[in-house]
Amino acid sequence: MITKRIIPCLDVKDGRVVKGVQFVQLKDAGDPVELAKFYDEEGADELVFLDISASHEGRKTMIDVVERVAATLAIPFTVGGGINSLEDMKKILRAGADKVSINTSAVLNPSLIMEGADYFGSQCIVVAIDAKYDPQLGSHRVYTHGGRKATEWEVVAWAKEAVKRGAGEILLTSMDQDGEKSGFDIDLTKKVSEAVPVPVIASGGAGNAEHFLEVFRDARADAALAASIFHYKETSVKEVKRFLQKEGVNIR
Repeated sequence: MITKRIIPCLDVKDGRVVKGVQFVQLKDAGDPVELAKFYDEEGADELVFLDISASHEGRKTMIDVVERVAATLAIPFTVGGGINSLEDMKKILRAGADKVSINTSAVLNPSLIMEGADYFGSQCIVVAIDAKYDPQLGSHRVYTHGGRKATEWEVVAWAKEAVKRGAGEILLTSMDQDGEKSGFDIDLTKKVSEAVPVPVIASGGAGNAEHFLEVFRDARADAALAASIFHYKETSVKEVKRFLQKEGVNIR
């Protein structure tokens, strides 16, 4: 039986971890190296590091910060933000990341997914999808550039396309739920989980341990990601894992 994963996320801007609500109103949440070390010791299964303004600002991910974070970690580490080429992927992986996460660049240049998967193996390529409900579409639309630009893609269709091109994992963020702490978007996550044969990481909306249980049990997510509830010590990775174990969820 595959174990479910709990993944803290470091959204990094200008070298600091930040957190907001629905991708805006960002507040400082600490030093990325210190937080990474803390989560490693806390028993997190993986860590995700997203340079959230790199694509919007048209620059590369901060390699020096990635190197310093990687040096403190014994757990798998995924890095995203401003990765636009195979060469960018090489730099990030050389700096100590285990996987790269691509979002904007994958939508603008889908062949990049295949290039990365062919060169490094699909297990290294995470396609991140920022999803927002669109009443006109009657479904969720894919957004790029840190949630700033709407695309023509419907989320499930894009997830299938990304996997077809070699994505080994989907990191699915509900922009509507992001930072609201009212629970993950179960319906959206379930649709994507059922549509693709690769692991889906649910993101956006975690407010307590019960929300993790819901997304694993009802939406078939393989992993669940959270930021503010861990950064601001509203709960901990250990507490969430203890609760899930009591509820019979298979975790590491």
